[in-house]
Amino acid sequence: MKFNFKKPEFTKPNIEKGRLKSLAVSIAISLGAGILSAFLTGGSMRQYADMYKPPLAPPGWVFPIVWTILYILMGIAAWRVYESCCNDRRLALSLYGNQLLLNIVWPLLFFQLKTYFLAFGWILALWFAIYLTMRQFLLLDKKAAYLLVPYIVWVTFACYLNLAVAVHYL
Repeated sequence: MKFNFKKPEFTKPNIEKGRLKSLAVSIAISLGAGILSAFLTGGSMRQYADMYKPPLAPPGWVFPIVWTILYILMGIAAWRVYESCCNDRRLALSLYGNQLLLNIVWPLLFFQLKTYFLAFGWILALWFAIYLTMRQFLLLDKKAAYLLVPYIVWVTFACYLNLAVAVHYL
């Protein structure tokens, strides 16, 4: 009896090089929005440490961890929509870009300008923009929409924190 032993072949990864590059770019854009926001509001965590915190407010060290995870999930979601090759992806990605811009501006209003009620109105607009983005993503790629669920939940929680601070400093 003769055995035929073959050298094992490596299987190709599920994501080709080009798609992997577009995934990296998408995550970099999303993380870049977060980095820009952090840069523009330098010292905001020191401010947060000294300001009024409502019940359930997390310690300051939680925010960079949560936001990094959320930005990565947003980047993956946007990438999935970009890769969907649907005609409607342009609208979906435009909505995504708009909510990223709203996200960048909110900490400026809250931390730099200390316009807490204006920031609250802004974060409500951000929440609505995320909702619209999720709805559009859902039409193109359900998983992409689901990847935004932690984001909208966190922004809902941020609405609570923002409103509580605004009311406190009336």
